[in-house]
Amino acid sequence: METLPTKASDHESVAPTPQKKRERGVWKTLVQQKYLYLMSLPFIIWLFVFNYLPVWGWTMAFQNYKPAKSFGEQKWVGLENFIDLFQDERFYLVLRNTLAMSVMGIIAGFVVPIAFAIFLNELRGKFFKRTVQTVSYLPHFVSWVVVGGIVTKMLSIEGGIVNELLLWLGVINEPIQFMAKGEWFWGIVTGADVWKETGWNAIIYLAAIAGIDKEMYEAARVDGAGRFRQMWSITLPSIRTTISVLLIMSIGHLIGIGFEKQFQLQNSLVTDYSEVLDLYALNYGIGISRFSYGTAISIFTSVISIFLLLTANGVMKKLTKESIM
Repeated sequence: METLPTKASDHESVAPTPQKKRERGVWKTLVQQKYLYLMSLPFIIWLFVFNYLPVWGWTMAFQNYKPAKSFGEQKWVGLENFIDLFQDERFYLVLRNTLAMSVMGIIAGFVVPIAFAIFLNELRGKFFKRTVQTVSYLPHFVSWVVVGGIVTKMLSIEGGIVNELLLWLGVINEPIQFMAKGEWFWGIVTGADVWKETGWNAIIYLAAIAGIDKEMYEAARVDGAGRFRQMWSITLPSIRTTISVLLIMSIGHLIGIGFEKQFQLQNSLVTDYSEVLDLYALNYGIGISRFSYGTAISIFTSVISIFLLLTANGVMKKLTKESIM
């Protein structure tokens, strides 16, 4: 007996749609990897509690916040705190210091670790290479309280090794008060930061260099390329992606540089050069109990940081096709 052909509509009603297939695939993946998701749950909760929940505190910037009053009893002042911020001459002085130290830190903090990682990779003795790498990243684990004390002592006019060395070489005739010269403060902070973080920042570049195909170097040597030519034509282009990603992230923190370095190295003689936005927010937000004003400063810093991050990512994506988003 001849079977009648089925209608196309019958097949369409039975066959699953692409959307249903995707949904089944998602649920199947969730079931297969349920333990991984459960393991990540504490970190998601931690991220929400400490990074997203505090954003509720931004409402203080639009209030005349008084700690003794409840949220409903606070007086709302709109953008008054932001208007005060942009009308404060001190704010622009602090912004200048922040941008100056940030730009100097980005330039030195990128060039020095990259160069250090490349030259360290060229060392042939494994024991010596590992020793240098270990010694170089140990300062990262030293508190800025200790580093500040070391730098201050080294630049002191009484027994400071820098002044003693310059006097011994005949470069100067009398000790220089390095920590009393405001125009030198930015360079001192940048130098201290480079000494503390170069070894640690170089680790990721060393890891990227380790992934480069060794046959490329062998082919370059056969073609007569020297070691410097290999570094320029093989090593640097091969770690370009790593450099681009870290540069984008650093630009995102251009004005949110923290205050630990400046707080530990500053003194009353260099305040006009040492105060940065985070320290400014601390002094005004907690120091004189202007909590709403301090919150407004923090919001400004966060918003500008996000804008810089998106801008840097867009520009880098257009120029080098590298992106973090």
